[in-house]
Order: sequence, then structure tokens, then C-alpha cells
Amino acid sequence: MQVPLLDLTLQHREIRDQTLGALTQVVDDQRFILGPVVDQFEREIEAYLPVKHAVGNASGTDAILLALRAFDCGPGDEVVTSPFTFFATAGAIHNVGARPVFADIQPDTFNLDPAAADAACTQRTKVVMPVHLFGQMADMTAFRALGDGRGVKIVEDAAQAIGARQRTTDGEWFATGVLGDACTFSFFPTKNLGAFGDAGMTVTGDDATAERLRKLRVHGGRQMYHHEEVGYNSRLDALQAAVLSAKLPHLRGWSDARRRNAAFYDQALAGIEGIVTPPVRPENESIFNQYTIRVLDGRRDALADHLRERGIGSGVYYPVPLHLQECFAYLGYREGQFPESERACREVLSLPVFPELTEAQLAYVAESVGTFFGR
Repeated sequence: MQVPLLDLTLQHREIRDQTLGALTQVVDDQRFILGPVVDQFEREIEAYLPVKHAVGNASGTDAILLALRAFDCGPGDEVVTSPFTFFATAGAIHNVGARPVFADIQPDTFNLDPAAADAACTQRTKVVMPVHLFGQMADMTAFRALGDGRGVKIVEDAAQAIGARQRTTDGEWFATGVLGDACTFSFFPTKNLGAFGDAGMTVTGDDATAERLRKLRVHGGRQMYHHEEVGYNSRLDALQAAVLSAKLPHLRGWSDARRRNAAFYDQALAGIEGIVTPPVRPENESIFNQYTIRVLDGRRDALADHLRERGIGSGVYYPVPLHLQECFAYLGYREGQFPESERACREVLSLPVFPELTEAQLAYVAESVGTFFGR
């Protein structure tokens, strides 16, 4: 049996007519940059989350970059974030001229530890950026309190977590993008809501921030040939917005299926010594962009090889923490400073969890993991 880590062709077969019809409409209208299709998708995301403003742009990386620029983050400023995340998080901080400052993660959720982030803040901190990794939200109540207490902006990196939810102590549910000063999303094709190429979005509840984001994505001006500042060419492509609008009505169902698949693994893998399945905190509802286990005792790569031999895909997200990346050597970090992030890089392995997996495939993956550990 073959079980890829992800198979987008299965999703495409289900909604092919809808997505091709949406693309054809854009081609027939010949309005490819921003325009009514992008406006419509932005309004749909505002209603889906819900948030006040959604501003589409060219990629998830640009979404972070524009959010930081919208808060005047630049040379002399610091941004506190996680060293256990995709490169774009810290790369965007560097590219606006600010200094990435890392703080360690919580070992259960892999998300930035609010206490560690607070301890890493200085008088130069402009932004704290929690990352909602693998589809589970970081503790946004704690981060909102941190931002309010220190007078810094909270920018959520929700590239992997559109629609993930968290519950307050009062029992009220809120989604990614609600408590942050801004929140960024990626619509890279492998995300739960994926485009047919690169696309991204920044959302905010603040009118002035939204206005700034809209200017920054079009060379720093709202009126053609009039530029109030130097911005970027980071407009959401109408073709991508059309695809995303066609997919959005299916997103909740796809996320439900991912949760069902994760629950299958939780039960099937329970009790296997040598692995730790990913806990979801009781106040959270994950969308499981990845189902990431820990493999103990240095056996992660051997397990990945074993699965590959049996036709099963897996992935390591991420093998090297950001503070040990060569390009960030100038920051002066050294091995051992963020032990939980470094341990995660040695132990994590993501298993197939995409919505279209059959129960037979799930059972085969679980049985193959068990076989490796002698069960």
C-alpha cells in the first residue's frame, strides 16, 4: 500500500469543476490583479474567522513582512519569536531591518512559551510573534496580556492554522486573528486552505493598520502613481483568490476530517513506547496541518526509513532550529540555549493526516509504526 505524506490530486478531483469554473470566470473577465474577485475573497475570510479586515497579498512570507512594516518595525527594533518554525518567520523580521530574538517553545504544543517570550523582551522589543505551529494555537490569552502589559504589538503567524480555535476561561471560542494586533496566513498549496501557487493574507481588527497594509502591498500608495511611502509589489493574484474562494466552503469539512484522522492515530498509537503523540490542549481546537509525533531515543530517522520502505511518506518539520541556522550566526546564539526547540528538531516526525486518507491507509500507517517498535 502507498500512503503519501500529502496527495493534493484527491482534493482536486472532488472540486475540480468548481475551481476550474472560478478560474475560467477570471480569465473571461480579464481582471487579474486585485479587483472584485480579491475583494470577495477578503470579505469571505472576514466572515469566516471573523475579523474586521482581511488584506490579501502575494505570499505568507509577505504577509509577515507587511504586518511588521505596518507597525513601523525596522532597524533598532527587536521581534521576539520561536526558533522552532519555518524560516519565513525570522527571515521577514530580518528583511524589515529588525533583529530576531528567540525564546524557547513549550514541549507539548511546540508553540512559543509566553513566559519565555516575556523574559526575552527588552526596551527595544516592538513585536512579539507567536507561531501557531502544526495547526494548534499558541496561548493567545497569555500573549494578549503580554502585549498589553508591555505595550508591544502581537503579530500571530498562523500560516499553518487558519480556522484553528481557542477557548477563553469564560468558555467563549475565538479563532486565529481575533486577539492579535495582526495575524498572517499562508495559502501555499500544502496548507489546509491552499492556492494553486503562492498567496497570503494579513488580517487585523484595526482600521488604520488595515489601511497601511493596503498601501504597502501596492508600492505604498492607494492611488495609482501617488506614493506616500516606499512599499512593495505584493498583491493577491485574482486567479489565486478565485481558487481560494472556491475552496473556502470546504475548509471546515476538511479540518474536521483531519481531526478525525488525528483521533484515529491517537487511539491506534496509544501505548507504543518510544513515541509521543501530539497532545491538543483542552482549550484548543487544532486543524492538524501536520500530525507530528516525537520519536525518542534517537530513532526518528530510522523510523522514517522504515516507513519509506513500506511506501509511507513522512516529514521532518524542522531539522534545524532557526537560532542555529548559518545565516543567523550574527545573532550570537549557540547550541544549548533553547533546549526544547533543539530537542524537537531531533525528535519530530510528521505522519500523513490529509483529509482524503482512507481508514485502511490510516491503519496501515499505525500498524507500520507499531511494527517498527516491535508491537
